[in-house]
Amino acid sequence: MKKIKWTELIISIVSAELVGALSALISGGYSEYYASLVQPPLAPPPMVFPVVWAILYAVMGFSAYLVYFSESPHRKNALVIYIAQLVINFSWSIIFFRFKALMLAAAWAVLLAIAVAAMVIIFRKVNKLASLVNIPYLLWSIFAAYLAAGIYLLN
Repeated sequence: MKKIKWTELIISIVSAELVGALSALISGGYSEYYASLVQPPLAPPPMVFPVVWAILYAVMGFSAYLVYFSESPHRKNALVIYIAQLVINFSWSIIFFRFKALMLAAAWAVLLAIAVAAMVIIFRKVNKLASLVNIPYLLWSIFAAYLAAGIYLLN
């Protein structure tokens, strides 16, 4: 087993968390707007989202660390897909909350789920653990796409 590079691991996790925090900051106040929308069945209370996303961003950072320090020939492509899904993820909140573009947000959420699926697949070629820890992120992304589509259709 390789020795953990703690500084790099912390930087990787904090970097992912900062992406989420910056997206939330740019998105503006979202609780009032979200509360004003008709929600689809199974929609969780608003307080669930920041908790889940904080955990998922930490997992993303951890898995990116594992991929970055691997010696796989697929490492570079995996990191490109990781960054791409992170950009899509970052943009979603801005599209939904800042611009209130519900149809685009629903389509963007589907794109995010596809990008996360691609990330999970390519991470598996690089590091099995990096792939497996992102399964909850993939499931949450699919659920988020359902919620975004439901919100669009109901509003």
